[in-house]
This record gives sequence, structure tokens and C-alpha cells, in this order.
Amino acid sequence: MRQRNRRQRRAAAGKESRDRWMITYADLITLLLIFFVILYAMSSLDSQKYAIVSGSLSDTFKSRSAVLEGGSGVLEGHPGITGTDVSKGPNEDGGTAGGPSATGSANADGLNATGQTGDGAGHQPSARELAFREQEAKLAALMGVITQYVEENNLGEQIFVADKPQGIAITLSDRFLFDAGKAELKSPAFPALRQLSGLFRGIGATISIEGHTDNVPVTPGSVYKDNWELSGARALSVLRFFLDKEGLSPDTFQYAGYADTQPAYDNTSAEGKQRNRRVELIVLRQLQEEE
Repeated sequence: MRQRNRRQRRAAAGKESRDRWMITYADLITLLLIFFVILYAMSSLDSQKYAIVSGSLSDTFKSRSAVLEGGSGVLEGHPGITGTDVSKGPNEDGGTAGGPSATGSANADGLNATGQTGDGAGHQPSARELAFREQEAKLAALMGVITQYVEENNLGEQIFVADKPQGIAITLSDRFLFDAGKAELKSPAFPALRQLSGLFRGIGATISIEGHTDNVPVTPGSVYKDNWELSGARALSVLRFFLDKEGLSPDTFQYAGYADTQPAYDNTSAEGKQRNRRVELIVLRQLQEEE
């Protein structure tokens, strides 16, 4: 009887040891399932909700009333989460800096549709933010005036205006300013330069005058050694006009010659080379919007 009981216990123990692999297998399947669920969740991340949560967390940690200090926390009525939208950063909606889209629904007095300043949550703009808005308003007005002048005087093939990250760029064709291979200003360019000088007088920003050439070497016998000297001399001629003829302050300007190192077009075609021979007047942005 005892021997039979021992044999039964041994058989049960052997069967149990043979089935242990099922426990390990089940654990492995469970871990794999969890792994794939996590991968799926990561692949279908809602970018809008992520931006809302991350923005709220950022505001919370910057705020003096943090969670550990007895503040309202992230979800309990925090202004960072409204359930509808998140304030956009500069130019996030594709607008030009300083234009209507750069300030959302704010008007010229810094007030939005609800009569509040800033982001609509009682935010008071700093002195730097106000200075940035004033600067952008001046640059936008400058671009508008120059564009209108170009259109009214049919100078669309000679003067080009663009809003670039570094500032408002006014590109003057070399045919408009100089004879071939020379750096002396032509008299037909004087009216446009006088118009620009009047606009620069009260802009309150630095103007960078930059000379550019194509990749064709200067002709033998030229008074200029190479394109570096030619591009620099052309930029200096425009600068001298503003200083000597128009009496503008030298503190307002800087100038440089870049030869053919910064082509705006392909130098393999005649049209591209002609467009690369230019002088750019860039009214520089001196302030950046605070994050």
C-alpha cells in the first residue's frame, strides 16, 4: 500500500515538472502582448493632445504655484489646459513675422477680442515684447511703402523686396545702379535711393549694405583686383550716397562685399548671372520674440 502511494506521488511530481514550461510560456506571451500594445500606443500619438499636455507641464514647472507648493496642479483648472486649443508660437500659422497672423487676434494696441492683453489669460506683455511688436510694425510698414513705390514707378525688374528671417531685404539690380564692371552710381538710381534714405531715417534699425557679383572674373585692366573688391566697392558707393548725399548717421549702417560666394540664382545661365549681380539693403531685425 505504501509503495503504491509513493509511486502515485512520484507520478504526480513528474507530471507537474513536465508542465512547468507552460508557466514560462504564458509569461512570455503576456509580456509580448504588453510590448505590442505599447508600440501601438506610441505609433498613434495624438500630437495635439501631446502639445496641450507638454505645454501645461511646462507652464506648471515655470509657475511659482507648483503642485508641491500647494498649487492647483496640472489638471485642476490650470490655464495651460483649456480643452480647446493651445496658444500658437510665432509664425506657427504660416504668417509673416510682424503681420496680422503673427499676433493672432490682437490689435494695434495689444488688445485681443476680449479686451485682454497678451494671450488672453491676463498676461501683460513685457517691455521687450512691446519693443518687438513696435519693430515688426515698422518693418511691415517699410515693406509696404517700398512695394508701393516699386509698383508705381514700374521698377519691378530692378528692385525686389522680401521679408527674410534676418529682416526686410531690398535687392537692387546692378543694371539699375552701375555700369558693367564699375562701382560708380548711375544718376537714374538717385531718386529711388533718396526715397529709401527718407524711409531709413526714422526706422531705428541697422541697415546692412551687401554687394554681390556673379562668378565671372573682372576684365583685365579693371581698377578692381577681383570680384571681392568690386562687390565691396559697390556696397561702399551706396553707403557713401546715404552718408554724404543724404546725411544719414553712419551708426545706422554696415557694409560688406561677398563677391560670388552667396549666389541667389544659378550662375550657369546668363539670366542667373545677371540676377546675382546685385546690392542688397537689409533692414535687420534686432529683436526676437520671446518664447
